[in-house]
Amino acid sequence: MALLLQGPENAAPANTGTALLEILANSSTISKAVLLILAAFSIASWGITFYKLWMFRRLVRQSATFIDVFRRSNKFSEVQAVCGSLKESPLVGLFQAGYAELTTQLRQNTPAAETAPGSNPRGPAARPTLKSLTAVDRALMRASVVEVNKLEHRVSFLATTASITPFIGLFGTVVGILMAFEGIAQTGSTNLSVVARPIADALVATAMGLVAAIPAVFYYNMLTQRVKLFASEMDDFAMEFLNIAERNFT
Repeated sequence: MALLLQGPENAAPANTGTALLEILANSSTISKAVLLILAAFSIASWGITFYKLWMFRRLVRQSATFIDVFRRSNKFSEVQAVCGSLKESPLVGLFQAGYAELTTQLRQNTPAAETAPGSNPRGPAARPTLKSLTAVDRALMRASVVEVNKLEHRVSFLATTASITPFIGLFGTVVGILMAFEGIAQTGSTNLSVVARPIADALVATAMGLVAAIPAVFYYNMLTQRVKLFASEMDDFAMEFLNIAERNFT
């Protein structure tokens, strides 16, 4: 009895490593097609995830640098000069939109000799007044929407992967089980050795669907939360920009 119990335990590790590969190699055409589709979804979602994490890390560094330059500068022209090197930051898009609207209104409302793109909103000298602060607010809002859309670009694919891949895997499992029952009907035997491999082949599809879906759900929630934080930071910057414009140009 001891030898009989010891034999299967020693044989199991040798077969475990190659069992999954054997199942995949001997799987049906439909199962292989399902697995290829799931692999494509998984590879694409991982690629988007790594790219977004890398991009958001750059955005955090550039946004911190831009805010530091913005709050230390006495002229908007000084801030505009560094925008080219920090263009990945969404705050740069907001600043350029507000700065363009601000400059346009000041040029239209004052003589050309008295208005320059590098106006110093914090200077003590008298400055021309804005025609409409609401227009500056609208420009900032439009720029904020554009920047949020850039941040959310392709993130929705992770939600698609998370929602659709379990169903694709379930489809492969259902088809595999149907084929297993068809094999039982043809052989006329319900022996476990006959049905075990087809059922295992069918269940691999569901497992692969979950392998593709679970990381996609996790990183979709993470990236969505980071987009919300960026959007909140943009709202704060827009309010700060409007406060400076109202304090110095109205």
